[in-house]
Amino acid sequence: MRWRILGLLFFARVGLGFQFQTVASVGDDLVGTFGLSYADIGFLIGLFMAPGLFLAIPAGYWGRYVSDRIMVVLGLCALALGGAASSLATDSWAIGVGRIFAGAGFLFTTLYFTKMVADWFEGREIATAMSILVMSWPFGIAMGQVGHTWLAQTYGWQVPFQAASVYCIIAALAVYYLYRPPHDLPEVTGSAQVALTGQEWRLILCAAAAWGVFNAAYVTYLAFAPKVLESHGQSAIAAAGIISVGSWIMIFSGAACGQIVDRIGGRNTVLAVCMGGAIAALLLICLPSAGVGASVLFGLIGMAPAGVIMAMAGQAMRPHVRAFGMGVFFTVYYAIMWITPPIAGAILDVTGNPQAPLLLAMILFAAVVPLGIVFQFFIGAPEIGKERKV
Repeated sequence: MRWRILGLLFFARVGLGFQFQTVASVGDDLVGTFGLSYADIGFLIGLFMAPGLFLAIPAGYWGRYVSDRIMVVLGLCALALGGAASSLATDSWAIGVGRIFAGAGFLFTTLYFTKMVADWFEGREIATAMSILVMSWPFGIAMGQVGHTWLAQTYGWQVPFQAASVYCIIAALAVYYLYRPPHDLPEVTGSAQVALTGQEWRLILCAAAAWGVFNAAYVTYLAFAPKVLESHGQSAIAAAGIISVGSWIMIFSGAACGQIVDRIGGRNTVLAVCMGGAIAALLLICLPSAGVGASVLFGLIGMAPAGVIMAMAGQAMRPHVRAFGMGVFFTVYYAIMWITPPIAGAILDVTGNPQAPLLLAMILFAAVVPLGIVFQFFIGAPEIGKERKV
């Protein structure tokens, strides 16, 4: 049953990446239509994450009164509404308003999708399950990298937003009618104690920072690596297709990586190897004619530990504080994701070199490894182990 539920959640969560990728895919159209800079495009990309900075903790509390299923359905509807609003925009600020609505939906769905999988798979192949879940994000992005670019060139920049909105509505209906919670989940009421222990705070903050910098680096790659390929003579559609190769591959490499960590352990060794692979891929993509190889390396090795990192969040807290703890987790994540795209866009505006933002991505990928080491230290500290039993 839990694997069928995971398949349903994977299908629904694809809509998040599909909607997120819209601005990155039509960025050049928005620059030409509204006279925006690439820092502005980065701001619109990052604006998708802004609501989470303010709503993540309240959303964790609200989950004590509203079912996970309803929270996800509402989030998917907000994603659809935001995409529709952006498609109707006649000025750039209206696109931003749509991104905020979509970002609020992204927050609710991301938080509760993660909680649902943690509830179903706690103690049972959680790294594998989280790896499969988080691969729905690059799956949706890969769909958008190719599909949105083609739709925009064929029908106009508005259509990618509309297509993503339709997908989110279909996903909302699927979750509403098909999702069921696990029978053995401890009942949580609004009056239950939600305080996190000191150990849980430390573990959540480490896990959130690792997840934030990892995803910020990935988003920077998605937004600016195609421009590197275009500077080497590729067309926009060809560049998008090459970069999407990594996103397709990581769907499978991520599940394999989760299996490795579930079966033999060695999380920090895996993180070190994979982050080294991600940095090597970013260096390789700056070389002419190396785009396909770099994209394969990036998807096969660099992005493989996504679920392993996300699984740290599920391991950091007890089930009855998980909704609130995930709110804390995503507050940190969204703060990092909000500020990174504008910084990367500003780097491109200042330098005029599409390779320059990739240096920022390399630094962010490198930061994952020490954060994983600190997380492991906090788990093993004796005084924290006592605190965990409270």
